[in-house]
Amino acid sequence: MKVHVWHTGSVYIDQALAFQENSLHPLPYSGWLRGKSKKRWVPVSSYFIEHPKGRILVDTGWHEEIRTNQKKHLGRLAYSMFQGKLNKGESVLEKLTNYGIKSHDIDYVLLTHLHSDHVSGLKHVKDAKKILTSELEWKAANKKIGYIKSMWDGVPIETFEFSEIPYGPYKRGLDLFGDGTLFLVHTPGHSDGMFSILVKMSEGWLLLASDVGYSKKSWEDMILPGVTTNKVYAKESLKWIKEFSNREDCIQVIANHDTEIEPRIIV
Repeated sequence: MKVHVWHTGSVYIDQALAFQENSLHPLPYSGWLRGKSKKRWVPVSSYFIEHPKGRILVDTGWHEEIRTNQKKHLGRLAYSMFQGKLNKGESVLEKLTNYGIKSHDIDYVLLTHLHSDHVSGLKHVKDAKKILTSELEWKAANKKIGYIKSMWDGVPIETFEFSEIPYGPYKRGLDLFGDGTLFLVHTPGHSDGMFSILVKMSEGWLLLASDVGYSKKSWEDMILPGVTTNKVYAKESLKWIKEFSNREDCIQVIANHDTEIEPRIIV
């Protein structure tokens, strides 16, 4: 088992989007009318898992259109709140090409949730054998604001329903291969149908926490993300991440946007 931690671009956000804050500002996470001292660049991560039963890509980072016309790609509203950056060689297409892998060689693309920085690059890998997100997330993304539906237009996304598993704040998720080696763990709150990825490594568990928290500081200090669809669920999910991080068999917990996490291969 190998897990490749990739930075597939970065995003310029208000600090209140990463760490919820009490403010007189009605929408501090938007960054509107807030100075540069409140803004920061954070990585946008994707993960490539070499599993004995298949090749798995978790989230897709930014599409290469971010380099040329991101205002069109994101839309005016999203662009007014955050901007992306994608250096040469950082797109999922370029990362996969560097390893000699075509999109049709990927067995699963797992979309932890459908926010733009997680699905922007989806069309680069639309020929993957199977592209999965949860049924809950799919319904929310096609009904609620906060999503950019053009990013998955024409992409054959399949959905799954959460069922009982041994892990997670609500013990709901999916045992992807049915052998206890890779779980999609329902960790709602930041979005309705978001899941984290729990990977069984030789030394113990690796937990890819998506956006349950934006960094290790999030679960250590119990700071929710600035955007939540349900604060009760978000707190329970973050609490579970904290508890799991303290297990003796937990190798590491990685948040998607943690500035302390460097690209590397975990074996």
